Amino acid sequence: MDGKFGVIDYIILFAYLLFILYIGIAVSKREKVGKEFFKGDGTIPWWVTAVSLFATLLSPISFLSLAGNSYLGSWQLWFAQLGLFIAVPAAIHFFLPVYRKLNLDTAYEYLERRFNTSMRVVGSVLFIVYQIGRMSIIMYLPALALSVVTGINTILIILFMGVIATIYSAFGGLKSVLWTDFIQGIVLIGGGIFALVFLLVTIKGGLGEVINVGTDNQKFFTDMAFFDPNFVNNSILLIVVGAGLSTAFSYISSQDMVQRYLTTTNLKEMNKMTYLNAGLSIFTATLFFLIGTGLYTFYKQQGGTMPGGQGDLIFASYIVNELPVGVSGLLIAGLFAAGQSTLSTGLNSVATSWTLDIQKILKPNMTDLASTRVAQIVSALVGVLSIAFAIVLAYSNVGSAYAWFNGLMGLALGLIGGTFTLGILTKRANAKGALTGFFVATLIAIYISYFTDISLWAYSIINLTTSLIFGYGFSLLFKEKSKAYSEPNLTYYDRIKNDDSILPTVDDQTKVE
Repeated sequence: MDGKFGVIDYIILFAYLLFILYIGIAVSKREKVGKEFFKGDGTIPWWVTAVSLFATLLSPISFLSLAGNSYLGSWQLWFAQLGLFIAVPAAIHFFLPVYRKLNLDTAYEYLERRFNTSMRVVGSVLFIVYQIGRMSIIMYLPALALSVVTGINTILIILFMGVIATIYSAFGGLKSVLWTDFIQGIVLIGGGIFALVFLLVTIKGGLGEVINVGTDNQKFFTDMAFFDPNFVNNSILLIVVGAGLSTAFSYISSQDMVQRYLTTTNLKEMNKMTYLNAGLSIFTATLFFLIGTGLYTFYKQQGGTMPGGQGDLIFASYIVNELPVGVSGLLIAGLFAAGQSTLSTGLNSVATSWTLDIQKILKPNMTDLASTRVAQIVSALVGVLSIAFAIVLAYSNVGSAYAWFNGLMGLALGLIGGTFTLGILTKRANAKGALTGFFVATLIAIYISYFTDISLWAYSIINLTTSLIFGYGFSLLFKEKSKAYSEPNLTYYDRIKNDDSILPTVDDQTKVE
């Protein structure tokens, strides 16, 4: 596939990358140490953090695949966005008030305070390993697609994307990451809107024709059943519920997401972050699905053979071959924006989790300056490791093995989300029960994932159910006293009188075993 990526496009792309590097360093003129490095300095507006939440969730893989999915198929997977109507209320009502009261430093600190140190370390290690793998694949797959359509060497794309994100993540801490994420989120949305408008202008009949062609070719519809009595079979309702729980697990138990909530102890700001992030997610998914249907209409009007093959290349090919010179550079910059925001977030959250969840447990008397230096070193080392792993993927045929590994780690992190739910929604759950239940539920999840044909949308439902059943069951069996009865604010039921949260007051009798 020969691209038409010209000199002006290259100049715009590289200028954008240098601009992001400058912003990442300039935002943090004064060196941040301790909590300022890990949680910000308290001056970051909630709307900046909300856009950062959005940019963290939307990787360049999503940028390309959403449009490709609706081009090649239908809007079936769009229904996954409706899962936000499950994830958002769950996070706001049950979890964020608890995090606000405890004023946590990391997501996994909650597991230690609710259960024990072992549970905190398990959660942190799984998150770190998963994130390193995720960052590598987020550099590798988009770089592969961009290389095909632009002619830029895959390794160069990986290096530019990874090195710049690593520099400003290690240098400026969370504040730099949040502000650069904000800019890159705006670039991503703006680029998508421009691409859609340009596409509609070049289609005879515009939006009306896109709707007509999409309707005639069943692009907006699916023959999938709305509900299947056997819930492990694919259905629209299963997609909504499964995606909703998966997103909720990200909101409540993934350090890269929870870290953004922890930039404030103001519950109203936490709630507004969640609402704005949900709105941006639904809008952007709809935007890219509409782009995919628009691309289908555009190429149908062109006549000849419709472009086929990998869905990830359809939109990227359109950007390079059909958009005006210069505009292509801006849109490809949008792809880099999606990649760098996800990478910088991953690097910062891994460094924070390693330093505060593991290093400080080994060396509890570390000073703020020492912990900041450790985090900066870890951020740089993890960046180099992720870049190296992405380059290895580019030179070898290990994609299938990595997909297996990535799926396995994703299952484990889903179960960590189940453990958070166990801790917040039950009072009797204890440390031995939670840890034993986690490992049993993980074995069940591995079996279901790799030895059955159950729909992947059912995984989050099964993970949550098994985590609650086995975690609670083993807690009753071991009869170890739960911390929830001796320490305040560890569960949803610990509501403080006259609290300014959204939770009502409950009689103290609910706190007695």
